[in-house]
Order: sequence, then C-alpha cells, then structure tokens
Amino acid sequence: MTTKERYDGIIAWFSEHMPVAESELHYTDPYQLLVAVILSAQCTDKRVNMTTPALFEAFPTPHHMARATAEEIYPYIKSISYPNNKAKNLAGMARMLCSEFGGEVPSDLEQMQRLPGVGRKTANVLGAVLWQKEVMPVDTHVFRVSERIGLTTRSKTPLQTELALEKNIPGHLLPLAHHWLILHGRYVCVARAPKCDECGIATWCRKYAADHRQPKTSEK
Repeated sequence: MTTKERYDGIIAWFSEHMPVAESELHYTDPYQLLVAVILSAQCTDKRVNMTTPALFEAFPTPHHMARATAEEIYPYIKSISYPNNKAKNLAGMARMLCSEFGGEVPSDLEQMQRLPGVGRKTANVLGAVLWQKEVMPVDTHVFRVSERIGLTTRSKTPLQTELALEKNIPGHLLPLAHHWLILHGRYVCVARAPKCDECGIATWCRKYAADHRQPKTSEK
C-alpha cells in the first residue's frame, strides 16, 4: 500500500463516519480555551473539565487572572499535573495578555507563542479550533497514532509529525483531522491495548497489517 492510498482511505473513512469532531475541553471563549489547553498538557481533558469551572468562577476574565498571583491560582488547579508550574504560567500569561494584547487572545500564532505556557502545539490547537487555521497540532495521541497506523514513518519529533501530516492531508481538513486522530487515539487506538477488532480504519493501518500478516509456507 502506498502512503497516498493509506491517507486517502483513512481520510475517506473518517469523513464519512466522523464528519463532526470537536475538542472535548469545555470553554465559552478564547480565554477559557487557552487556559484549558495550558492545563491539559500531560493531563486528561476529563480532569481539566472537572477543574476549570471553579477556576473560571474565581477568574472569569484575563483581567481578573492578571491581578492574581501564582499562589492564589494554585489551589484551584492543584489536582492538575504540574500545578506549581502551570499556576505560574497562567499568572504570567494573563498579565501579558492584558498588558500587550488588550486582554484578547491574539489570532497570530507566532504572537500567541510569546505568552508564558504557550508553545507551538498549544498555539496550533487554538488556531485550529477557534479560527479553523490550516495547522496540525500534535499532542501525544496524534504523535503516537500517526506513527502506529502509518501516516508517518520513523518520526522522531512532534514537528516532524506535524509537517508530514500537513503535507499529506488537504489543508481545509487539518483542523478536523486533528480531532479525528486525537479521538481515535483516546478511544480506539489506545496506547497499550488498541481495539483493532472495532477499528474502522484497520484496512489501511500499517500495524494491523503487520500483526495479521500470514506466515510464508515453503513449497514441497
């Protein structure tokens, strides 16, 4: 199977069976999504969604959070992974958001990456979700699933995965494909025990083909 055949088959299947795929993080505006994505690093969306209601009640806008110290933010996010570092990032992010961007999350992804706690992946998530920018955020699910099913080959870094996916997936589908791969990795192609028997894209999966390859028999 060629790489193009694999991409075409997987894209066609998801387009038919998952025409709508969205972030599972709960938010009502760009500020809330930015906070949620910062908190979601190495943490589940479920845990983030349990944490953010009280956090947003205490700090409903960037201006409220900008007036808070990391120590004041910490109690609201202490159940999240790396709460000390994330509390510092949230405080710094809010202050810069207010001082340099008027309290509005910038749609320019390079500018967004100047904010504390915001790297390339986080900026790409907001770009894809909020503004449908033709970018491919690569988190642990996307990185792992892409290599396993054969969309990438020996990719060593998230950036290598990002560039490979952006090269082979039509630009207008990238924001949607990001969620296809995340949700597939979260619920079907799970890390330790992938549910291959209920996987709709097994036909095009490199790992599935390798696992089910028939052994050659020698002729007598």
